[in-house]
Amino acid sequence: MTQPLLNIQQLSVAFGKKNAPRTVTYNVSLSVSKGETLALVGESGSGKSVTANAILRLLPKHSTLYQSGTIHFDGEELLSLSERRMRGVRGARIGMIFQEPMISLNPLHKVGRQLVETVEIHRGLRTKQAKSLALTWLNKVGIRHPEQKINAYPHQLSGGERQRVMIALALINEPELLIADEPTTALDVSVQAQILDLLKQLQQELGMAMLFITHDLSIVKRIATRVCVMKEGRLVETADCQTLFTAPQHPYSKMLIEADPSGEPVSVPSPPSSLVVAKDLKVWFPITGGIFKRVVDHTKAVTGVNFTLKKGHTLGLVGESGSGKSTTGMAILRLIDSEGGIVFDEQELSALNRKQMLPLRRRMQVVFQDPFSALNPRMSVAQIIGEGLRVHSQLSEQHIDDDICRVMQEVGLDPDTRYRYPNEFSGGQRQRIAIARALILKPEFMVLDEPTSSLDRTVQAQVLQLLKDLQLKYNLTYLFISHDLNVVRALCHDTMVLKGGEVIEYGQTKQLFNSPQHPYTQQLVTLSRT
Repeated sequence: MTQPLLNIQQLSVAFGKKNAPRTVTYNVSLSVSKGETLALVGESGSGKSVTANAILRLLPKHSTLYQSGTIHFDGEELLSLSERRMRGVRGARIGMIFQEPMISLNPLHKVGRQLVETVEIHRGLRTKQAKSLALTWLNKVGIRHPEQKINAYPHQLSGGERQRVMIALALINEPELLIADEPTTALDVSVQAQILDLLKQLQQELGMAMLFITHDLSIVKRIATRVCVMKEGRLVETADCQTLFTAPQHPYSKMLIEADPSGEPVSVPSPPSSLVVAKDLKVWFPITGGIFKRVVDHTKAVTGVNFTLKKGHTLGLVGESGSGKSTTGMAILRLIDSEGGIVFDEQELSALNRKQMLPLRRRMQVVFQDPFSALNPRMSVAQIIGEGLRVHSQLSEQHIDDDICRVMQEVGLDPDTRYRYPNEFSGGQRQRIAIARALILKPEFMVLDEPTSSLDRTVQAQVLQLLKDLQLKYNLTYLFISHDLNVVRALCHDTMVLKGGEVIEYGQTKQLFNSPQHPYTQQLVTLSRT
């Protein structure tokens, strides 16, 4: 029998001090053969990413204990390799796509420099050859205008574009094994399909193996050969893909399979009044050039967007990454400069300066797409969630602490963990912290920028229900930005489709999904049903 390329046996990992370790994975055993795709699925906090990071020894050295087990790659024991030998494995023989690209990409270097650097180190190519290869890969992973984007810094790219750069970084050296930790989380369905097709194509060309970590079981169906299901640090089921979906054995596996977004948007009073109105909204970013840095062109992020959002309603913004969804949300909140009219509760915001906007900030909140970069790593969860109350209210510390505990329970977090720091939580838990931070001020209007993209299906269903309950209880109004059309269908009363910064279709969600008019909308709806 052929030896598997990757073979993990009885791996138990703990964090903390030797005299008081906290075990997070228990006797995990799995293997991946050459050319095979093994999907590792489970809720956030189940130990998927810990297992993946242990393979490349990327867990914090001073606080990680490998209590038991072995990790063999191509017959070589990785846990006992020297750091120098491991550097030859990382990036060259084993590539990794990380879950959160904003903290994985160097913010001080242009993306082209980062791609060129990894090729120069691992393949010894000259800079000109490396840059040509970098351009090829940016094009392969679906980056629009790669000649421009290769000179961009990570913060100048959309969330989806940053994720695609991460995919290019992981694949540019043609590794034998690719560890993909939620590689399509930030991507819209059309690009997600392209990336999955690309990964399968490269796998066939290179004979590459994949360990694919995801919470999205629809992706597992499309790409995996076998599936391992994790729950609370333990493997509860391993089966080939078809068997798992047709005859799952463990109750937890059955629950995951049945946890797709469902339901209808909340019922709203009729006729509701308008809360947010956008009139010919335009956001163009100047491109400068020459010695005197004159404006030579513009990046047309958003052009001519018009909509009316009624109190208690949810408007969904959908479209591919880079289409202007997040830019529209930030412009409405006056967090970036824009042209055109923005009306909030019959008050024109366009002419207000920063000081005049301050009284309105409590009434308008936002949940950002990337929770880790949006949470201060030096603040505890209690400090993060309570910060808004300390700024906008005169409540006592005891009252603030009571509110923090209440809102943490509402979003499914244990209040006893409020003195921990963001790095001690999983990706999904960090997103819930970000939601709690916005909810604690009881705003009237919330911009939700991909708030469920990093959550597994079961937690996603809980958060969607929470958003609906809060919307009914407080008559909240949402601008909901998402690439997941199934989530949009379950939450949003109206939907607007953006492409290239322009609105191509806008109407009631049910009508738009049942009979989309534009070819691009038709494509999105079709892909969401596969």
